Amino acid sequence: MTSATNDGPDAAALAGSTKRWVLATRPMFLVASIVPVLLGTAWGARVAGAFDGLAAALALLAIILVHAAVNVMNDVYDDIGGTDPINTGRVYPFTGGSRFIQTGILDRGAMWRLGLVLLVLAGLLGLALALLKGPVVIALGLIGAAVGLVYSIPPLQLSARGLGEIAVGFGFGVLPVMGAAWLQSGSFDTGALLISLPLSLWVFNILLINEIPDIEADAATGKRTLPVRWGLGDTRALYQVTNSLALVGVAVLVGLETLPMLALVLPVALLVLAVWVAAPLAGGAPSREALTRAIKATLTIHAAGGLWLTVFVWP
Repeated sequence: MTSATNDGPDAAALAGSTKRWVLATRPMFLVASIVPVLLGTAWGARVAGAFDGLAAALALLAIILVHAAVNVMNDVYDDIGGTDPINTGRVYPFTGGSRFIQTGILDRGAMWRLGLVLLVLAGLLGLALALLKGPVVIALGLIGAAVGLVYSIPPLQLSARGLGEIAVGFGFGVLPVMGAAWLQSGSFDTGALLISLPLSLWVFNILLINEIPDIEADAATGKRTLPVRWGLGDTRALYQVTNSLALVGVAVLVGLETLPMLALVLPVALLVLAVWVAAPLAGGAPSREALTRAIKATLTIHAAGGLWLTVFVWP
């Protein structure tokens, strides 16, 4: 923990520290890019009947770097847009950005350069993968990086158009799962798409729940996320529907005999957890404690659900 309070990082403790460059990437969220690669790799190895460890390792490192770059760039453009500076409703360290710019740990220029370096490093790994597997890798990498960057960068700024949540579901669900599967099997197949959908829905909900504490700041600066557009009640309903659809997705895979019946056990438990943590969001403005529980539970649902599916898919 790097913060002295719930409001932001401890600027004095991090001043001049090399670890500030790592913490600026918001590493606690990088699991959202690690899990889909693991799941996609497992599926691709199952289809191919073999496991390419080098391709898996390069893909994992590359997506971690892209995700880290996207996190940093998002902080830069949320500061430029004015959202993070006025966000007093944030639940640090989960929402409202890393606060590194606002607390003076790193300025915008340093953060932007860090994001650029991370993208370049990811690009070098992508080139290595392309030499190993072919030019399709470059296309996949460019699509992934583009989706992540236009999430926050004008003029597209998908996060301000009610499309950010869908972009995150695709960019940290369907795309990396299918890409990692292709690296192993050399093919894009329906099974990889179907196995990616529950994970896409779970990661969609990470962003959705994280946006609730930021509603006022986002609305004030024109960042019209789904919670801003729909309000708290409808956002809670969407959160529950999305978790329910993730369970349905797993049930379909069981029905197709892609997964065994046992694979349903944890997703059912995760849906019960989601119903419980979202209950306090039904009334007026939820407390910081309720929001913190909901955010932590949503992160757990995504990670546990994704790893659970990976275990059952692994050949």
